[in-house]
Amino acid sequence: MKKLLLTFFSLTLVVVLAACGNNNNASNSAATNAPVNGTATETTTEPVKLVVGASPVPHAEILKAIAPLLEAQGITLEIKEFTDYIQPNVQLDEKQLDANFFQHQPYLDDQNKNNKTDLISVASVHVEPFGAYSKKIKSIDELADGAKVAIPNDATNGGRALILLAKNGLITLKDDTNIASTKADIIENKKNIKIIELEAAMLPRQLDEVDLALINTNFALDAGLVPTKDALFIEGTDSPYANILVDRPDNKDSDAIKKLVAALNSPEAKAFIEEKYEGAIIPAF
Repeated sequence: MKKLLLTFFSLTLVVVLAACGNNNNASNSAATNAPVNGTATETTTEPVKLVVGASPVPHAEILKAIAPLLEAQGITLEIKEFTDYIQPNVQLDEKQLDANFFQHQPYLDDQNKNNKTDLISVASVHVEPFGAYSKKIKSIDELADGAKVAIPNDATNGGRALILLAKNGLITLKDDTNIASTKADIIENKKNIKIIELEAAMLPRQLDEVDLALINTNFALDAGLVPTKDALFIEGTDSPYANILVDRPDNKDSDAIKKLVAALNSPEAKAFIEEKYEGAIIPAF
């Protein structure tokens, strides 16, 4: 009888231990396959972050407008604003940025040449017609002899300003198609205008000090000027200076950059540019 009881007790203990082992395995399995946010098959991934350098107006505004398109694709857009034309390329080359959006191709070519970089355009987005502004005169016919005329001091925008002055009869250049033109290329200046070269971002603030200033549209808009209304004369819609998204060769083919390009060239971006800027800025796609 004792032997029977001992055997029965041993068998019972084995069954209990086995049951405990199965319960532990089930718990471990349940923990391993626990639903994420209530859905067993759902997986979470970290969103991709793109850091893009841009001028505040209109470039950062355009980027903010298309940010939801990227967000829907798992890409968080971080916009780093710059008020100068130097640091966005420096920081992109140093990999502090994933891309930048503020310049046209002639300016990029000049910067690559001078700084021995190889940044490249990955998309054309919009054209900003370059304009001439004044607080002292209503027409260029009123521009007096010896008037002070301010232009950007960077190579390509300075040449662009001189070409616009030439096309409006204020000066004559050796070649009025040469974007690299400088003051040394002026062969006739009937009004003896005094051309003052200043940093592009400073030009709107100097309108009270000069008779005429040729200002990049992004800085004009930032200063509250309306190019289609306030400019005494302005480039036509055939301007070749499309503003571009720029990147490094090692990053230009990444999936995130391709999605950024698609968003900047999307119908939504085009509609935003046309409605927001009313012709002061023109889509280039």
